Amino acid sequence: MLKLRQGQAAIALVCVVLGFMLAVQFRTAQDIRSSIPFQRIEDLSQRLSQTEKERDVLLKQVYELRQTTGAESATKESENIKMGAGVVAVRGTGLSITIDDSKRLSKPGENPNLYLIHDEDMLKVINELWAAGAEAISINGQRLIATSEIRCAGPTLSVNNTRYSPPYEILVIGEPQTLENSLKMRGGVIETLQFWGIQVSLKKQDVVDVPAYKGAFRFEYAKPIKDGGK
Repeated sequence: MLKLRQGQAAIALVCVVLGFMLAVQFRTAQDIRSSIPFQRIEDLSQRLSQTEKERDVLLKQVYELRQTTGAESATKESENIKMGAGVVAVRGTGLSITIDDSKRLSKPGENPNLYLIHDEDMLKVINELWAAGAEAISINGQRLIATSEIRCAGPTLSVNNTRYSPPYEILVIGEPQTLENSLKMRGGVIETLQFWGIQVSLKKQDVVDVPAYKGAFRFEYAKPIKDGGK
């Protein structure tokens, strides 16, 4: 019986000590949590978590912007290619130019063709416009592209295999004053044409509409080069 009581007392003592230790540990934990350094750690942890969330949102926005920018760049490049090829109608500032045969009567023994517009005359005008920065040109509604031809067909001109009689209307998009100066320079193409009485009138316009190329593209010999040159 004595041993039993001693054992019970020991167990009680152990329980008291254990309870005391648990109480101290709990109190210590509470003190640590209530201390300023621990509060700062919790605060920093919360801020870090919030910053990470904001970072993820920003990364998603950057990705979406890159995707959008890439699509816009591809669209812009496609539009530029189409405009350069002449397959879409375009609008901008520029000039309206009208050229007509001379109304003078040729003198006896004089070549009457000197008073008519020829393909070489038209080519000189067009070349001056291209050199002055023209971005799009049409003649009587025919858009000029890389494969366009301008040639004499009797007393008329053929443009893109379509015959036209004078007067010829040239629509050109570009900086109006620069385009006009290129044609009106001293000893230039207009001065030469007017020497023979050929009529040339220019008008600056804020809005010039140049139509798209109406013909077909045929490539029998040319082939695209793939990546790697093969």
